[in-house]
Amino acid sequence: MRVASKIVKGRADETCTLSYEDRFLRRRVLATDAGEKFLVDLPHTTSLDDGDCFALGDGTLVEVKAAQEALLEITAPDLLPLVWHIGNRHCPAQIEQARVLVQPDHVIRDLMERLGAQVREIHAPFAPEGGAYGHGRTHGHSH
Repeated sequence: MRVASKIVKGRADETCTLSYEDRFLRRRVLATDAGEKFLVDLPHTTSLDDGDCFALGDGTLVEVKAAQEALLEITAPDLLPLVWHIGNRHCPAQIEQARVLVQPDHVIRDLMERLGAQVREIHAPFAPEGGAYGHGRTHGHSH
């Protein structure tokens, strides 16, 4: 089986579409979009972004593609207070100029609607902001 032991940028030979959760890994067997299996064996748990590439031992580059997934799209005339509430609950959030995307959560949806936001279900790639100190995902308060 082909093995990927590092992540690089480059011109890819193949693609591998992964959800937000699946883009956080250290060691796992994955398959390209064409169905070819390969082992990912990274030195550390890594949060992958759309466009990162697995560098396989045979020189092949497999580009990571962010999968379309179920999300909540939150919009409002003033997003800033809503973003504060989302962050205060430690929810991963993709913050854009006119909207915020979060994973489906009935408590967050209810809160946002009570605060006057418009919330709708969509399917889109999910690329939330990095952790508290700009180092990707965090593992909670105990780290």
